[in-house]
Amino acid sequence: MIGTPISDRPPEVETRKTFGHWEIDTVVSPRGKDKACEATFLERKTRFYVTICIPDCSAKSMLYAVKQLIKRYGKNCFRSMTSDRGKEFACFREIEAMGIPFYFAEAYSSRQRGANENSNGLLREFYPKGTLFSAINQEELDRSVSLINERPRKCLGFRSASEMFTQEISNL
Repeated sequence: MIGTPISDRPPEVETRKTFGHWEIDTVVSPRGKDKACEATFLERKTRFYVTICIPDCSAKSMLYAVKQLIKRYGKNCFRSMTSDRGKEFACFREIEAMGIPFYFAEAYSSRQRGANENSNGLLREFYPKGTLFSAINQEELDRSVSLINERPRKCLGFRSASEMFTQEISNL
């Protein structure tokens, strides 16, 4: 098996007590109609959700999105990343070369990245299946994601993911 399995991930990631562990995925347009998709990222402790428009589900595009995310929030915000085994994550070695450990969930085990899957479902409330992501610009996407991040969440003591993320960033 290529890559580090999720079973080797440090226990601190599972407890959500340490900031900087991210789940990553993609949300795609309908097959055969549009190659554009969204790279999605969720910080596990704060449930802060980020999406970045990418032209296709290639490893090159995903690496671009990861670099944009690091540029936006700073290298200190990234202690690990966990994804499924999609081809777009073939860039995992380049991410690890940046000093970010990369873990792969088991096949057919979306529950192992459940927070990201849940947030992707919330994103689908704005952009249902069948949406052509080439028609969605980053600004529009950011507005939708902001609404997701501003929702008070019971798991966060009825605070928003944005509030929690901002607090964690200020503690770095």
